[in-house]
Amino acid sequence: MAHHCYFNGKIGSVEQASVYITDLGLLRGYGLFDYFRTYNGRPFQWDWYWERYERSARLLRLPNPIQKGEAYKVVMQLIEKSGLGDCAIRFILTGGYSADSVSSTSPNLLIISEDIHPVKPEEYLTGIKVIAYDFVRDLPEVKSTDYKHFMILQQDIKAAKASDVLFHKNGYISELSRSNVFIFKGDTLITPDTDILKGITRRTTLALAEGHFKIEERGITFTELLEADEVFTTSTTKRVLPITRVDDHVLGSGKIGEKTQFLLDLINEKVKNW
Repeated sequence: MAHHCYFNGKIGSVEQASVYITDLGLLRGYGLFDYFRTYNGRPFQWDWYWERYERSARLLRLPNPIQKGEAYKVVMQLIEKSGLGDCAIRFILTGGYSADSVSSTSPNLLIISEDIHPVKPEEYLTGIKVIAYDFVRDLPEVKSTDYKHFMILQQDIKAAKASDVLFHKNGYISELSRSNVFIFKGDTLITPDTDILKGITRRTTLALAEGHFKIEERGITFTELLEADEVFTTSTTKRVLPITRVDDHVLGSGKIGEKTQFLLDLINEKVKNW
């Protein structure tokens, strides 16, 4: 079945939805989004995703035009209309239409159902390769629509036969383009705590790791990552995915590590019973 979209109070097909060219999301890149998926037809960690969406809106000073309860009803309608066992949901909130290309008066809100694009199963065994790039996102704590550096690097990522880009600055790593980074040093699980978007799967992984590993949220140097026992990334679609190569440097054993596998098993069990 075709996907559907909620746009400023009305639900219709994605193909019929349209936004005028005076929208500040287009003219000024003034907008945010959030993205989550369902398991067994239910939104995963809905409360946490809503909390982050509202926080991004506050930080960008965009008024949120919908309440949590109403938004949940919309999401469930879109899930039902998708006709899929599971799907993804994307929220997009922009500055709205502007006569002078600056003034923001009334935001535009889109909520869209989408197909899920899963990771290749073999990558959970072999891990992925990423390329390193000297950069920190503007307002990294906000899930904004500004992904221009990731888009600019698409040819470089493909040329390197990599899957993503690892951002770093002044000797410290931050995140991948759309996911968080963790490393293992012995039995200590470490993840950056600054210059990052604090992902919901990151938060879920930290909660699952409690009681099993020592946990540190702190800066990680680029050298420390290269020398780590295990490295992995977390996101809505990746869950817990090993990183086994940065540029030409092999990380750890070059395949999924025992502790990374343990956390992957935990999150797989959690979503299976969601």
